[in-house]
Amino acid sequence: MKKLSIIVPTFNEADNLKELLPLLLWADELIVVDSFSTDNSVEIANQFGARVIQREYINSASQKNWAIPQASNEWIFLVDADERPSAELLSEIKKILEQPEKPGDPVAYWIGRDNYFLGKQIRFSGWQNDAVIRLFKRDNCKYAEKEVHSEIIAEGTVGKLKERLLHYTYKNMSHFLAKMERYAKWSAADYDAKTGNITWFHLYLKPAFRFFKHYILKQGFRDGKVGLIVCKVLAWGVFLRYVYLLEKRKKG
Repeated sequence: MKKLSIIVPTFNEADNLKELLPLLLWADELIVVDSFSTDNSVEIANQFGARVIQREYINSASQKNWAIPQASNEWIFLVDADERPSAELLSEIKKILEQPEKPGDPVAYWIGRDNYFLGKQIRFSGWQNDAVIRLFKRDNCKYAEKEVHSEIIAEGTVGKLKERLLHYTYKNMSHFLAKMERYAKWSAADYDAKTGNITWFHLYLKPAFRFFKHYILKQGFRDGKVGLIVCKVLAWGVFLRYVYLLEKRKKG
């Protein structure tokens, strides 16, 4: 069986770590990549026998790219603290690790995610096809250098697992709004080079279309009141992105 390192990035994730780490103790190596938490995240990680490495947070891609080469094993399973691998997913991963490798085998795997918010699974609202690359070979993969929503760039074939991650993406409305505001600030940097003059198109039409896309085309209305909230906040995030980009350019 091929050995596996599991990486968990953290910043003030004590409550999540208490639930997540017991699911991961079977790994050959468990690494918690901490951004100098001010709660007891590090103490909890140590209690579960994780190797804790710390670095100041720049962005998600930078943090993960720094951590990946420090894994002792070739295969890596990267799990965010607000995610929970199902028992079926862990079983599927173990079966992959047990199989002898053949030329042309995947060097990474997409994993679908079921997202939960305000106590409800969000089945539509644009989140229904959510998937991330989280099982991958250390030396064949790295994250794209982006401020927001970076994904793995793989040198080789990428497969897809059947089973899924459970993603408890936002603790509450305050957390959702704060995260969307941070993402808007970071994505302003990503969009700067590919955005011309900021007009009403960016400040009105693009947010309006984002709401229409997620609520109507992606059937957010089928998620009820929570779907309406999700779609409106996502549209607000697009508006904020261009407000922050406008502010950034005025500052020079």
